[in-house]
Amino acid sequence: MNAPYRMEQSGSIIAVKPAEKRLRRLSLYLELMALDSLAIVIAFFLVGLIRFDTAALSGLRLSTMLIPVYLGYAIQGETYSSSALLTPRVNASKALAALLYAVITIIFVFFAIRAADTVSRLTFGAGATLSAIFLVGLRFAFCRYAERRLEGSPINELLIIDDVELECPRVNHLVHTRDIGFEPDLGNPEMLQRLGLLVDGFERVVVACSAERRTRWTMLLRGANINGEIVAPEFDSTGIVGIGLFSGHDTHIVSRGPLSTSNRAKKRMLDLLLTVPAIIALTPLLLVIAIAIRLDSPGPILFKQNRIGRGNRMFKIMKFRSMRVETSDSSGKRSASRDDDRVTRIGKFIRSTSIDELPQLFNVLIGDMSLVGPRPHALGSMAGNQLFWEVDHKYWMRHSLKPGITGLAQVRGYRGATEVPDDLINRLGADLEYIESWTLGRELVILARTLGVVVHRNAF
Repeated sequence: MNAPYRMEQSGSIIAVKPAEKRLRRLSLYLELMALDSLAIVIAFFLVGLIRFDTAALSGLRLSTMLIPVYLGYAIQGETYSSSALLTPRVNASKALAALLYAVITIIFVFFAIRAADTVSRLTFGAGATLSAIFLVGLRFAFCRYAERRLEGSPINELLIIDDVELECPRVNHLVHTRDIGFEPDLGNPEMLQRLGLLVDGFERVVVACSAERRTRWTMLLRGANINGEIVAPEFDSTGIVGIGLFSGHDTHIVSRGPLSTSNRAKKRMLDLLLTVPAIIALTPLLLVIAIAIRLDSPGPILFKQNRIGRGNRMFKIMKFRSMRVETSDSSGKRSASRDDDRVTRIGKFIRSTSIDELPQLFNVLIGDMSLVGPRPHALGSMAGNQLFWEVDHKYWMRHSLKPGITGLAQVRGYRGATEVPDDLINRLGADLEYIESWTLGRELVILARTLGVVVHRNAF
């Protein structure tokens, strides 16, 4: 059994990330896709050797037409998924369904372009049948290979035992909260940072705790960007979204990662496709602003500050410095106001035009942020006389996705100082709506609408 932390000589506890299974799974997906393609090629090649008709498309040419269509259906049907890797029967049925759809599509295309007479029906039918046999046999062999590569489980699982007794003899990763001095406190950002580091690298986190603590753990898990479950012998009203099983114990599923692996990949690809050209195109402007800041007031060009990021983990946000160094607020307790005496002459201009946010493109590039997402807040941010998370504990749930340069709240006009609790509640509602209803299309709409609110009456 492995502990997801290590003790330092000083007595402090350092979180240790488990072996990265996402990369192993991706490698297995690519290997299986290559083997599927090879199986189809070999099947049609063998049929072509047995029955070769010079007036018809050869077996190899038929296979090259079938493979991309098959792969498209297979990917769409989640043939290459973590759940299918270790279940050969399920995987085989998905592969056969994808092959059937591909065959039907190719036949339809041949008839549509009136090329059916150029194809030997016997060659095509025999090739498809032999491909099906190869694909099924391949699944049973590959799943055994995948099980060894993934050490029996396609995902990293962590069990957290919080001051209760639970017998789980076959758990790979286990931590007792009392061993690391962890208390599930929604009002302690440092404790949430520790939890974020502890669960980093795990895709499923199961918590065993007393009934009184279940609601608290539910809120924590929903903000941690993982699939979270709570061991419980009976149903209750903690906000379950499903029922699961872990090492012989019933669990309540209380959180799921907001985006699937494919959607996370789409979102990251969009970030990179837009961010890299933007940085290149904006380099002259960035240099001009940097020089202007240096000449306007003494101090660094960039302002860096700890912000709450995905999974409630801290990161350093980058902005162009817009305030005097001696009067800047590193904790973020004081929001900028319209006539803020801390803002420099250049700072007033770059804040009103949102140019001060441009260095965050580098945060996006390195993966701390996304172009679109909930805006990251400083630890000391206040709504009236309350800290943000004191206004509503659902605040932590907004950190299940990467923070963004812009977001749904911003394009709806929720910007500027948070003078009363409702200012935070409006932003929180928009952020949670964005997380719960994410689509790539909506991402593009928010980016387009951002152009219309770059200069905004609340941007100061």
